[in-house]
Amino acid sequence: MRTNLPLRWRDAVYPLFVIGGLLALWQIGSVAGWLRPTRFPPPTKLAHTLYELVVEGYPEGVTLGTHFLVTVRRILLGYFGAIALALPLGLLIGWVSVLDRLTELIIAFCRSVATLSLLPLAIVWFGTGEGAKVFLIGYGCFWVMLSNVVAAVKFVDPALIRAARTMDVGPVEMFLRVALPAALPRIFAGARIALGVGFMVIVGAEMIGTIHGLGALIMEARTFYRSDITMVGMFVIGGIGFLISVGLQKLEGRLLPWQAREGTRTT
Repeated sequence: MRTNLPLRWRDAVYPLFVIGGLLALWQIGSVAGWLRPTRFPPPTKLAHTLYELVVEGYPEGVTLGTHFLVTVRRILLGYFGAIALALPLGLLIGWVSVLDRLTELIIAFCRSVATLSLLPLAIVWFGTGEGAKVFLIGYGCFWVMLSNVVAAVKFVDPALIRAARTMDVGPVEMFLRVALPAALPRIFAGARIALGVGFMVIVGAEMIGTIHGLGALIMEARTFYRSDITMVGMFVIGGIGFLISVGLQKLEGRLLPWQAREGTRTT
């Protein structure tokens, strides 16, 4: 245990040193005139803008907390809705080879369609309200999650399947006790990738019919050339994604303790 403490300390502190160094260089570049403040506001300006957004809000007095909560709600609705559909469907398709062959081209095609290209159709189908935004986020997350779940089940180590068959394990028990546990690491990886897609879609999804949400904040700031507000919005979105991703990793570590131990041994 003692030998792990320095490594964990370095893993936690070194990134902070790197971030601090980059911020210092950024500030120095702005003060020295190497970076134009209108395009690359210094970190001190961003800190002041963050305070203004929290206290006063932008636009029309909408505070950063309101933008934050609205965006998180939209992302979670689309993301978990996509997972609720993609997980059972992907497990079924990956386990039944006939379904896999029938749907392989459809999944590949739909995943290749750029999510934001559906924006006009989403407005036609759902209007400019919440439905269109949640649909776009859900669509982007769904196909990424589905393809990863299917692949996770399809590419379970054949040696595990053969070993289970030698023990006369039935198909249901083989799926629940062999295939599913073996597929879970890749499924969690797919969940993190899908989350990233959701955060990429949110800015475009919040362009339509709203002044609430971090995407709407960024678009409004762009209209008035407020690059400081745009950057603050970007950093907040990145922070939300980072925290949710860390939460998924913690959940994976609790549900798959053997995977966490294996990762520790490899490091």
